[in-house]
Amino acid sequence: MNIVLAGMPGSGKTTLAREFQNRGRIVADTDEEIVRRHGEIKKIFDEYGEGYFRDLESQAVLNLCSLDNAVIATGGGCLMRESNVNALKENGKIVYLRTRVETLLKRVRCGEGRPLLYGNAAAALEKLYSQRSPVYEWAADLIIDTDELTPEQTADKIMEYFG
Repeated sequence: MNIVLAGMPGSGKTTLAREFQNRGRIVADTDEEIVRRHGEIKKIFDEYGEGYFRDLESQAVLNLCSLDNAVIATGGGCLMRESNVNALKENGKIVYLRTRVETLLKRVRCGEGRPLLYGNAAAALEKLYSQRSPVYEWAADLIIDTDELTPEQTADKIMEYFG
């Protein structure tokens, strides 16, 4: 069974995946898979648009779903496609790393390197949060509020829950 990390940009998915890697788990990341195969995410957004990126993301999900007993960090918008949720749940449990917008803003600063947050990161995050949080909650097998937790504490909670 895979553990799938989901949440907003800045919720700590990549950092938490590294914590699991330090604990000896196989780790994969949908964004890293896209970059490895297709190049820089910002360039993909700029040249081809978000829809094309989301198609690449769905392909990355399918590629990574073949892993077993791995931790898979997903991009912030990955769960917005129900087909991605279904594929990830076939051999995994989805953990929503719920994080307050104020905390997300501190972590992402001005949105550098995050195409959907360019410009006014605060307004963009508020809008994304209102769109995405209900979907994350619907898809999640486990919800962890991460604002006051370290990556180590979050990993411990996940392992305690899933055994």
